Amino acid sequence: MFYKFTETEINKLLKENLMILYDTREQQNQHVLDYFDKNKINYKKKKIDEGDYSAIITKRPDLGVYRDIHFPVAIERKNSIDELVGNLAEHTESREDVRLIRELQRAKTKGVKMYLIIEDKDGMENIRNGNYRSLYKPNAFLGRLSSIQDLYLNDTIFTSEEDTGFEIYRKLYYSVRNYLKQLG
Repeated sequence: MFYKFTETEINKLLKENLMILYDTREQQNQHVLDYFDKNKINYKKKKIDEGDYSAIITKRPDLGVYRDIHFPVAIERKNSIDELVGNLAEHTESREDVRLIRELQRAKTKGVKMYLIIEDKDGMENIRNGNYRSLYKPNAFLGRLSSIQDLYLNDTIFTSEEDTGFEIYRKLYYSVRNYLKQLG
């Protein structure tokens, strides 16, 4: 498939046809959906294999887009440092650490650009100071997170719950925009 869009066409597609997908397993995200509603951002609940959020350009026959275009970009959202440390702790009963890392490895293998958003604007400071519910030592937690960032993530964003929707939209919007500009 070969597409080459003008800057005007890209802007039109982003304004009128960008749709954020959120995973069917995503829980407690009403604050994100409220942000999308308030800002008239199109979204749809759909099973996503990697991450909690992704984006598509919906079909637009007048611009030669006869099917939805899916982009290899995803966002993994954690609602707190406590959730993240629970996912990364080496000795968890639930083996969530294995699930998260397998998901990131799968995304990398598929060429999916991954972002991590953690709802804690003081997250890095809280990690360094051990302000979380876990016996995981701050240096070990920071080392594990840093290693995962280097291996699998394009960016890690610590944000307030109020700004999560904005950050999700911002990362997906500019990733899709850059993909569209690189086509052809």
